[in-house]
Amino acid sequence: MNNKTIVRTQIKEILSIIPKPLYEDYSYKIATKLYDDLNWKEAKVIGITVSKAPEVDTYQIIRKAWELGKQVVVPKCYPKEKKLSFRTLTKFSQLESVFYGLLEPIVVETNEVEPSQIDLLIVPGLAFTKKGYRIGFGGGYYDRFLKGFSGETISLAFTHQIVPNFDVEVHDIPVSKIITNHEVLMTK
Repeated sequence: MNNKTIVRTQIKEILSIIPKPLYEDYSYKIATKLYDDLNWKEAKVIGITVSKAPEVDTYQIIRKAWELGKQVVVPKCYPKEKKLSFRTLTKFSQLESVFYGLLEPIVVETNEVEPSQIDLLIVPGLAFTKKGYRIGFGGGYYDRFLKGFSGETISLAFTHQIVPNFDVEVHDIPVSKIITNHEVLMTK
């Protein structure tokens, strides 16, 4: 078992025991810090996943983006090619549950957006180092997507998800910034 697998298991266990009131409080604090961020303020098109507990809640962030007139694009996974495509989301009813209970955009109701049009990408992850390296949920979709992505990248994480280190591989691409319930970590 490699070091990433161990870290992934440990973090999942830690996150699974965060009580709902704290989960809500931390998610709100993280969202509030995000709204103060210059990259957020300047971004017209925001790429973001639809969260699934125990990830930081993104529903409130998506609603806020809509209120501010920002375009929200969410990922659709293509497991055969192991690739992501981002599609415009204008209401939550344009989502459907696919594998692993993840919510993804319904293709016939949404339009694809080119990666070059995304100003800010909120990159999900399970564990992060202070240098911005991340352990995802195991599919490698974001590692592949980030290779060709030139926009800004931010990850949202509970303080519990920041770990001292793990084995970084050649294909791992760090995010520019991590916003936690306690601080904003600049990684570059």
